[in-house]
Amino acid sequence: MSYEAIWAKNQRLNDVEIIKLEKDGLDVIETIIDKYSKEGYDSITPKDMNRFKWAGVYEQKPREGYFMMRVRINSGIMTSEQAKVLAGIAKDYGRGIANASTRGAIQFHWVQVEDLPSIYERLEACGLSPFEACGDCPRTIVGNPLAGIDKDELMDTTELVEQVNNFFLLNKDFSNLPRKFKISISASIHNAAHAQINDLAFTPATKKIDNQDVIGFHVWVGGGLSASPHLAQKLDIFVKPEYVLKVAEGVCTIFRDYGYREKRTRARLKFLVADWGAEKFKNKLLEFTGDMPSSGDDKLASWNASYYFGVHSQNEDGKSYIGVSLPLGEITCDQLLELAHISEKYGDRKIRTTLSQNLIITGISDEDIPSLLKKDVFKQLSPNPSIFTGYTISCTGKEFCNLAIVETKKRAKEVIEYLDSKIKLDTPLRIHFTGCPNSCGQKHIADISLQGALIKTEDSCEEAFTIWLGGTLNNGGQFAENLNYRVKSTEVHIVLEKIITFFEKSKLENETFNEFIARVGISKITENI
Repeated sequence: MSYEAIWAKNQRLNDVEIIKLEKDGLDVIETIIDKYSKEGYDSITPKDMNRFKWAGVYEQKPREGYFMMRVRINSGIMTSEQAKVLAGIAKDYGRGIANASTRGAIQFHWVQVEDLPSIYERLEACGLSPFEACGDCPRTIVGNPLAGIDKDELMDTTELVEQVNNFFLLNKDFSNLPRKFKISISASIHNAAHAQINDLAFTPATKKIDNQDVIGFHVWVGGGLSASPHLAQKLDIFVKPEYVLKVAEGVCTIFRDYGYREKRTRARLKFLVADWGAEKFKNKLLEFTGDMPSSGDDKLASWNASYYFGVHSQNEDGKSYIGVSLPLGEITCDQLLELAHISEKYGDRKIRTTLSQNLIITGISDEDIPSLLKKDVFKQLSPNPSIFTGYTISCTGKEFCNLAIVETKKRAKEVIEYLDSKIKLDTPLRIHFTGCPNSCGQKHIADISLQGALIKTEDSCEEAFTIWLGGTLNNGGQFAENLNYRVKSTEVHIVLEKIITFFEKSKLENETFNEFIARVGISKITENI
């Protein structure tokens, strides 16, 4: 550690900050390997249990010795060999299931502390890491899952993402931040990495410098969701690719040294940016980076919500990719292994996760596509899913998460099956389930969102959802609006059917759900449920 913890003398630090000052979160990794994996779950101290996040694991509900492990997948891009290792971990330690997260990471449940050293060895051997996938540190870097093969990107950002990842990973200068720090780097014109909801985002731009058209990035800071959502603010600077790491280091340094550490609920970068404003933040950043050019021409054209279903051509003639649906982000070890074998035999030995909890198989010769699509795995994980199966996202819910107040994935499956049997839409409609206000299910950016709640009954409380409509990251972004309507979880499918049927009957030709909501207004929806 080569910096001074200037906040250490603050007498109002929250409890987690005290724990981090006593022992760096990264130090728990060695303790897990040398002590806890040998002495077992009951030997773990409460303070070290908090630090387990830096080792990539969260204690799993109901706190009986099991953990959720998260593995970093930068830009969602992994090799087929890495996918095989992940399939093996799912089989041996995760009861046969892996999950894709809304940040493109791969997660496992049912992991035990005794197994962590073996899992760490497997991951390290294939070039993957769970470290700092959780905790108050730079998390998994999201990007364009099609980086390097995308017809609609200004440049391949693969090496940039790796450079920034390698700088921050296990770097104790940045392992004690006020809260988590999420980075997005993409040169896709379709906002493939959800720029506006990240702490720091780089999006494609160009600028004429010395009479030369230069490809680079615009910079956004202060985005984030949870109970107090903020859209990121764009800074008036243009960043050449070779300065991306310098800017990332500068922003992270500002967050580390000036971010709020008194209340956990106000510790994200978004609150500092909101208080300072974009201009003050930019000026402070330039103290770290030196002068930079002003903004250039923004090349963001649209937002694809990170959906890539079906067969699409790549930037190389004769090559295509297949985007497949993982219902609610779940995949079995056998399915993942089969996709890895397909990638090796027919593709470019790459499998890519998306921020919509799905997968892409890339580098397939066009002549192989017809026969390949007949394989059983593509019947299970369809490249052409029904609207509700393909476009529904869910967080973990109270089955495993200690923060969730309702069950989400089981309920989402029931709702999907019901809606698929009742309604046939000709336009995608994105539904997100999230079990609590923390919004791991990203309720703010969905067409229709359901946030876990409770309804008081005469004898107790019943699980319920509040309903939110109209979220998008198109045209700068618009968070979903709260209908102020609470419905029992057992009845949510009926209410959704009414909303979607009203949309289906009343929408204009080619009108999306968000456009419909903007035109008719929230009050009109309430009248029809």
